[in-house]
Amino acid sequence: MAQTDVLLTKEPAPQTVPACELPRKLYDVARNTGAHTSSGLATAGFRSAKYLADEWFQNCYARYHQAFADRDQSERQRHESQQLAAETEALARRSQEDSTRKVGARLQDTHCWKSELQQEVCELAAETDLLLAQKQRLQRALDATAVPFSITTDNLQCREHRQHPDLVRDFVEMELLKEAELIRNIQELLKRTITQAVNQIRLNREHKETCEMDWSDKVEAYNIDQTCALYHNQSTEVQFHPHSAKFEESASTPETWAGFTQDNLHRAERERLASANLRVLVDCILRDTAEDLRLQCDAVNLAFERRCEELEDARHKLENHLHKTLREITDQEHNIAMLKQAIKDKEAPLKVAQTRLYQRSRRPNVELCRDAAQFRLVSEVEELNTSLAALKEKLLEAEQSLRNLEDTRMHLEKDLAVKTNSLFIDRQKCMAHRARYPTVLQLAGYQ
Repeated sequence: MAQTDVLLTKEPAPQTVPACELPRKLYDVARNTGAHTSSGLATAGFRSAKYLADEWFQNCYARYHQAFADRDQSERQRHESQQLAAETEALARRSQEDSTRKVGARLQDTHCWKSELQQEVCELAAETDLLLAQKQRLQRALDATAVPFSITTDNLQCREHRQHPDLVRDFVEMELLKEAELIRNIQELLKRTITQAVNQIRLNREHKETCEMDWSDKVEAYNIDQTCALYHNQSTEVQFHPHSAKFEESASTPETWAGFTQDNLHRAERERLASANLRVLVDCILRDTAEDLRLQCDAVNLAFERRCEELEDARHKLENHLHKTLREITDQEHNIAMLKQAIKDKEAPLKVAQTRLYQRSRRPNVELCRDAAQFRLVSEVEELNTSLAALKEKLLEAEQSLRNLEDTRMHLEKDLAVKTNSLFIDRQKCMAHRARYPTVLQLAGYQ
């Protein structure tokens, strides 16, 4: 009957002593070289006669000796095999126990590094969230500076509509220009800080990802080593893997393994500390910029208030002078009317005196005398002419003074209108618009 093939589901277990071919036994048969030996070339190598008695005894003795030697060798091999089996059993047990301890120690090391990596990942995630909140504060603060900048530029543009002579580079305008420059510098600073925060967040996430990958590898290695530590001789999952005892060329050493994780932790901690320092810097920047903006805003408002007080005082003085000028114009008009009436009143006496002199100049002959009456009439005419000249000169002066007063009134009214316009611009437009200035919390990015 033909031998059937056996289907093996598992690789056969290796033997304790590897199987090998036994050496062939050599039998030393005594040759018959005596007188009764067979001869002849045709029968060389073949016995053609019976054994001799000595040969029979020698053969028996040879068998006895060979049996004794084989038994002794077998007993010695059995003893050596038992001793070797016991030694290999103890060695295998000690090796397995030592390997189990080494795997356990490796589990402790892996768990320690895995815990530190997990803690560092959590701290990096929390630090990144805090830095993201600071970045949002920076963005809100940057957005909040748009309102002060628009207010400042609007104030400067509105004050360009002032009329001469109020279109001056006063203290308010200098403070507004300082405020505009401060806001631009703060905006540039906030933009640079936002860029720095974005880069730091990217670095935090990169190192967090690196630590997470290292942590994931260690979790997988920990699970593998934990599974390996639970294997024992009665485990059903174990099987032969002849080529698994080779070292991988890309395998790391314990020093490089620990150094790799330590470097990852060191870099992550360094970036986390840099992120924390950046958050402190952001707090200082936002606090300082908000305070600077509010201080400059208060300085501008104070300058506006002082300028409005100056304009109000100037307007009150102009109104007072205008009122007095108008009253003086009225008085001067009355004075001119009085002077004209006085000149008119002098015409009748002058006519009378001149008529008297004319009539008296017609006196005949010796009657044309330079008497006292004649001298008095001449003197009267001279006095009346002098008075008329003085009145007319005074009338010219009064009329010139009236024209000057009218010019002054016009200038005063114009200046009064200019001051009123300046007050309207500074108080109703600029200061009312500045009431929308953001608060410190908004400038600090909290709202």
